[in-house]
Amino acid sequence: MDATARRLTRRDTFRLFGAAAAAAAIAPGAATAAEPLKLKGRIKQCCTRGMLRKTPIDEACATLKELGLHGFDLVGKEDWPALKQNGLVASMVAGAGSIKKGLNDKSLHATYLEDFKKNIAAAAEFGWKRVITMAGDREGISDADGMANCVPVLKEAVKIAADHDVTICMELLNSKVNHAGYMCDKTAWGVELCKRVDSPRFKLLYDIYHMQIMEGDIIRTIQDNIQFIAHFHTAGNPGRKDLDEEQELYYPPIMQAIAKLTEEGKFNGYVAHEFGPKNGVESMRKAVLLCDV
Repeated sequence: MDATARRLTRRDTFRLFGAAAAAAAIAPGAATAAEPLKLKGRIKQCCTRGMLRKTPIDEACATLKELGLHGFDLVGKEDWPALKQNGLVASMVAGAGSIKKGLNDKSLHATYLEDFKKNIAAAAEFGWKRVITMAGDREGISDADGMANCVPVLKEAVKIAADHDVTICMELLNSKVNHAGYMCDKTAWGVELCKRVDSPRFKLLYDIYHMQIMEGDIIRTIQDNIQFIAHFHTAGNPGRKDLDEEQELYYPPIMQAIAKLTEEGKFNGYVAHEFGPKNGVESMRKAVLLCDV
């Protein structure tokens, strides 16, 4: 490593990626809907529909293609045909349960099984491979009892998922800042649930932003638990904004770790951006370039 390379700071790295994004936006022959960003592609990137919630779906699809993204996370059925027509994917769609009322509530298991049947079949019809589920709030339920409550409904749901070649993903969320009381707020809890369900059709959606708040030690945790992780979300912390120099996470080495695990055959999912962009599509462009390791 030469002296110049040694002097390259974390802030310099973000500035370089920002400059690259700006150049791509204004240079002759810059990326357009017909000519996406030229990415290395070691990370399969997408973003949540909420990042372009005010953009009509056809225009949003053109933006995804311009940015070299594979598709949308958390996108409603009304937008699925447009994704399909544009050669894009719905990388995560509805399964069953919500943040507040999730699988730890035994009284709702019959309803959730019907939701899983309906939503998994609908996803499979379009070729989508992952559906989301939530543990729900504690609401006086202990973590041990909540896990025990989740197991039976998931053991039935994974049978449905296996029949349709779909994976159910429970999201890890923070209970410190955004979702007070949410039960699946630690990697260890989610991993133990995966072990008890004991099916490759049930894994975790590891949200890097949320787990930075709850645990930190992101890269080691991912490496140690990758067999139980099917999907990732990104955002800057604090603030859940851009992946820039104003937040404490440094995404390139995190993406390097995920890319290496992908190349080793230990991960085959997507990394979806889920943050409040400060500068619209330009913020998204910078995030895509930063994570294209």
